Amino acid sequence: MATAEEAGELLRDLVAVPSVNPRGGPVGPGAARELGEAAVARYVHEWFTARGIRAELREVLPGRPNVVATVPGRDPRAVLLESHLDTVETGGMSVAPFAGTIRDGRLYGRGACDAKGPLAAFMLAAAELAAGGPPPFGVVVAGVVDEEHAYRGVLGLIEQLVGTRVVGAVVGEPTGLVPATAHKGCVRYTVRVLGEAGHSSRPDEAVNAVTLMASVVGHLAGPVPGPPAHPLLGAATRCVTRIRGGEGPNTVPGRCEIDVDRRTLPGEDPIEVWRRDRAELTALIPGRIEVDEPFTVDHALDTPAGEAVPAALCAALAAAGRDGTVRGMPFGTDASKLALAGVPSVVFGPGSIANAHSAGESVALDDVVAAARAIVETVRTLPAGTPSVGTLFAGTGQAPGEDA
Repeated sequence: MATAEEAGELLRDLVAVPSVNPRGGPVGPGAARELGEAAVARYVHEWFTARGIRAELREVLPGRPNVVATVPGRDPRAVLLESHLDTVETGGMSVAPFAGTIRDGRLYGRGACDAKGPLAAFMLAAAELAAGGPPPFGVVVAGVVDEEHAYRGVLGLIEQLVGTRVVGAVVGEPTGLVPATAHKGCVRYTVRVLGEAGHSSRPDEAVNAVTLMASVVGHLAGPVPGPPAHPLLGAATRCVTRIRGGEGPNTVPGRCEIDVDRRTLPGEDPIEVWRRDRAELTALIPGRIEVDEPFTVDHALDTPAGEAVPAALCAALAAAGRDGTVRGMPFGTDASKLALAGVPSVVFGPGSIANAHSAGESVALDDVVAAARAIVETVRTLPAGTPSVGTLFAGTGQAPGEDA
């Protein structure tokens, strides 16, 4: 198995390539196309190829390919290991974003834990499995684009792997080396209050949209209508994340907008949740509230812990003296999209979500190695009689949206 030093070399190379998600903006012609997700994908492709492992670049968007590497197994079915290539922005970082500085056993830089650390663990695990002869099951490692914005990488991957026979998936995210079989979904939408603008010296002749919106914000801070709390995820949540209103210091505002983030639980349909919220909110101030269609829709994840891949991962962690108890996570991941496509998925990786997107983002290299070892043992110990879950199929019904 790879050492912490080898993990550091690989992760430093991955972090050194800036791959900030363009969030719908152009990738750019010429030299600019050599940066970003495409450059990381090419590095991963070359890394696998140098080790005799077949890898392909599969374009999802112009200049933005997924990379897919395959280790054949004795069983024609495969375990899918999926992580993402893109990162969030680097503003306000307290460390050099792309230096990959190693200090006290941790590697620092943007993407170190979210999610190039998990990606490095998957790469090391695949190389270890390939070096030992054909593993019991095949392994497909996928590095995908656009997880931090509109999920188009994983949706493209599902289309690209139509017909691939799989037994389950591990999705790389910083979970602190615990297996997460559940996470919340999300629906985000804009609420608009329409007042009547006027001069601030005569406020009684106007209808102040900001004042009206205050009552809406107060309402949203109250109890959230929803199902009972989930045993791994707790209760559904709803909060205001942005507010916009006003024209100037001497004008009574005639318009005010807020964005709302509603975190859904397994079993809730995000679109139905939005419809109920819309009816609830428009009834607060009849005739003066508009609720736009969602700009983010993501489903929750709730994989049974007894599914083959999560169960094998839990057993591998327990055998290594680690906590193999399944957990829930409040944030969204690509796993929910894979689950909608028929693939039982578990979220797992080194690093803490509290450290992701942070000013001093980092990951412990020993944890990257531990994650790789857990993945290797998961694949090696999957029971021969593991039932097939069929094949990946196209059309998840998932609407695009920003990072959940």
